[in-house]
Amino acid sequence: MTLFQIGEKVVYPNHGIGTVENISTRFFGAQNERFYLLRLTYKSMTVMVPFSHVQEIGLRRVTRNGEVARVLSSLGEEKPRLKGDWKDRFKENSDKMRHGSLLEIADVLKTLLILQQSGKPLSFREKKMLDRARHMLITEISISRGLREFEAEDLLQRALSKAALALPSPL
Repeated sequence: MTLFQIGEKVVYPNHGIGTVENISTRFFGAQNERFYLLRLTYKSMTVMVPFSHVQEIGLRRVTRNGEVARVLSSLGEEKPRLKGDWKDRFKENSDKMRHGSLLEIADVLKTLLILQQSGKPLSFREKKMLDRARHMLITEISISRGLREFEAEDLLQRALSKAALALPSPL
């Protein structure tokens, strides 16, 4: 089991970066459970994650710099093939966002940008997903590389421009 320390930055899948603010124990009848109290940067909400659910939820450490280089490289590569049916595509993208791997989040961003560029309007839910993927990539890359968010945004833009894509403005 992965253990995190108070003050450590972690990734809470589908929501982004959070900071471990506290570790506490709660008693439920005769049983006790330890919890991480996380403050998420996205909308500054707090979440309590039981130690017993860390793996199931997918709570993980911030991606290392070497992996970030792979993510940036993948954004500039040739365009992936798009699924025809929006329901299948949305389900696949939702699964990738829930899994939480930075590479999969980058793939969701790129797929939605390609779809948008092809002239097909994104559904409201896809627009929200695109915005969340954008935010998650920017915040994790900035923390991983020790950059300001606008510098991480610039890195993403340069990577996407190699595939003739542009990072969208936030919603």
